Amino acid sequence: MSADPEEIGAEASAMAEYKGILQRLLDNRPSGTRQRLAHALGKNRSFITQITNASYAVPIPAPHLETIFEIAHFPPLEKQAFLTAYDRAHPGRLQRAHASRRIRTASLHVPDLGDDERNRRLDQMLTDFAIQVAKLLENEK
Repeated sequence: MSADPEEIGAEASAMAEYKGILQRLLDNRPSGTRQRLAHALGKNRSFITQITNASYAVPIPAPHLETIFEIAHFPPLEKQAFLTAYDRAHPGRLQRAHASRRIRTASLHVPDLGDDERNRRLDQMLTDFAIQVAKLLENEK
């Protein structure tokens, strides 16, 4: 049974759309964001290139989405546009990913370092650390 060419074209278009959203967002983030993202996902930086470039037919795995949203600091409108395009490109994957992994928010009280950039870097380090610890614990199951 072969797939409908129009359906394949629509999925490819939606994939290009969500990859474009991610690529534009990462292009406007500080230097090192792609490397932090690769590290948080446990992948090489070339993987980030593949999932942000519409020329590559590599889809973004649904379990990686929450980490991507966290590291890339997706604004709400871009996140919604991304998720809409992602769902069009990969029907049903979002529901399966949400069913398998729940996320919760934890708050920390940390000292103010007196500089916005240093505070942002500390926040990012703590986020990256929490993601890595959670992944380590998930792998022990």
